[in-house]
Amino acid sequence: MNASWDILKTLSDPTRLRLLALVAREELSVAELQEILGMGQSRISSQLALLRQVNLVTDRREGKKAFYSLRAGVPPKTLALLRSAIESVAELPVVAEDRGNLDRILQKRRRTQEQYFNLIAGRLGKHHCPGRSWEAIGHLALRLTPAIDIADLGAGEGLVSQLLAHRARSVSCIDNSPRMVEVGTELAKKNGLFNLTYQLGDIESVPLPDKSVDLAILSQALHHAQHPQTAVNEAFRILRPGGQILILDLNEHTFEKARELYADVWLGFKESALHAFLKKSGFAKVEVTAVARETAEPHFETLLASGLKPAR
Repeated sequence: MNASWDILKTLSDPTRLRLLALVAREELSVAELQEILGMGQSRISSQLALLRQVNLVTDRREGKKAFYSLRAGVPPKTLALLRSAIESVAELPVVAEDRGNLDRILQKRRRTQEQYFNLIAGRLGKHHCPGRSWEAIGHLALRLTPAIDIADLGAGEGLVSQLLAHRARSVSCIDNSPRMVEVGTELAKKNGLFNLTYQLGDIESVPLPDKSVDLAILSQALHHAQHPQTAVNEAFRILRPGGQILILDLNEHTFEKARELYADVWLGFKESALHAFLKKSGFAKVEVTAVARETAEPHFETLLASGLKPAR
């Protein structure tokens, strides 16, 4: 049967069209889709299975959870057909309600992370934090260049930045937790680090100008991003030509409780995934290396990724 006819038949079901409208906007778990649509898990899963059969959606596994999104590389004609179908029902009350529920779910995600980091602000260095080891930080510090402008993205209290500021020309710490920014600012003032500043902001929308820093750091921050590629793209944007990105993050693991204990969005990343993020953003001379492994269970392993923004 003609593939376009199969797509039309698929789009004729209201539930499937509502699901497509949602996953076209954001990658979502089955539980989140249940909450948005107010439907049972079995009904949603069966409809998602049909959408996968016609190659409209794809799923990604993170531990026990499955996240669904619109498949990349959908043929242009099919994508145009899908967008037309979604637009044709966009003003229906039930679809508008879905959009409102989706916004609420995304706000809930952000609020959960913010509450966690506000709670531990001032105590972050006193408690176990996956991948935050002096061994890993030491590897990062060895790559420093003196008298440069640095952006520490997802800085928290700025453990790394407090060290860098002793040698750098300026260090800008960006974090989305108001309490973390407050604590970090107090620490910088206490330690007389007047070249160290803190700003409230998101690593996926960094409040710094284009080409304004020489070094961008994401130290155990990328696995908290909803969209890691966007965060890496932002690092590329704010770097001057010839500037460097350094990423310290966890290797992919299966410690599911990290979501609850540390507000993690991603259970680490494969070396190949970090490499792909940097290459897609435009970085050259990309390297990804395992630099530390914790002795205690669940044996978190830390990766160091680096890349250079081309001079032209």
